[in-house]
Amino acid sequence: MELEAAKAIGAGLAVIGVVGSGVGIGSVFSSFIIAVGRNPAARGEVFTMTMLGFALVEAIALFALVIALLILFG
Repeated sequence: MELEAAKAIGAGLAVIGVVGSGVGIGSVFSSFIIAVGRNPAARGEVFTMTMLGFALVEAIALFALVIALLILFG
């Protein structure tokens, strides 16, 4: 197998982490919508935790993309 083909396969495998991040973001926001639907008065407190969860899950996607780019161009 050539080096470029191996790099492309490795980068493709590294990007699989983005799929998990998409599922995580969907889960965070669906839980937020359910929580606000049950108790609209607690929207402010729940929103801060939602944004924290979103940032942490999004960081995983960014790490996966950085690893894929390092594999491709490193």
